[in-house]
Amino acid sequence: MKFTLRKSNERGHADHGWLDSRFSFSFAEYHDPKHMHFRTLRVINEDHIAAGGGFPMHPHRDMEIFSYVLEGALAHKDSMGNSRELKPGQIQLMSAGSGVTHSEFNPSKTDKTHMLQVWLFPDKRNLQPGYTEWHPKPEHANESKVLVISPDGREDSAVIHQDANIYRLKLTKGQEITHDLTTGRGAWLQLARGSVSLNGSTALTAGDAASTSDAGTLTVTATEDSEALLFDLA
Repeated sequence: MKFTLRKSNERGHADHGWLDSRFSFSFAEYHDPKHMHFRTLRVINEDHIAAGGGFPMHPHRDMEIFSYVLEGALAHKDSMGNSRELKPGQIQLMSAGSGVTHSEFNPSKTDKTHMLQVWLFPDKRNLQPGYTEWHPKPEHANESKVLVISPDGREDSAVIHQDANIYRLKLTKGQEITHDLTTGRGAWLQLARGSVSLNGSTALTAGDAASTSDAGTLTVTATEDSEALLFDLA
């Protein structure tokens, strides 16, 4: 397998005071023709939201959007009537479809929120908007590889309107997982915390990502306690 690296310090950056963001792909005022998307993966933003800060109501359409909370909490409200507060390790997935508005805020008065926000292109336009969540069960606490999002909802995963299987990796130092990537598909690994080695040769630290479209077995070995999202995409 050959990997393309997206190093953390090479990502786009915006600091608005209440919001400090890193962009893996072109987003808002950050534009880089070399980093527009990877297959159906359009956005990975790593956001640090100050206490009380957040995004007021704003519109989306024709995009599959999910948030993964790493630290703190995230309060979500939308035009479909959903009102939720997510905790670390939890995921909310919103299918914007034909149009939806939502807001996201850090409800704490003292603590920051650290999260990943991810957008994927849907497989169809003008879908009925929808909302779903994934919460880890007790048996997931020490599970190194868990399917959190899929097109068919198998293994109690959240459902996405795209041929994408997304896994949460949570590894202790020295632990490893494997993932078989079939011909015609691509993988993107976004490391949120810690450090890992890919196939014994490619090192990643927190904020780094690696992608490949080579079929074969991907082996992720933690060189310290680590957490990541692994995308298997058509």
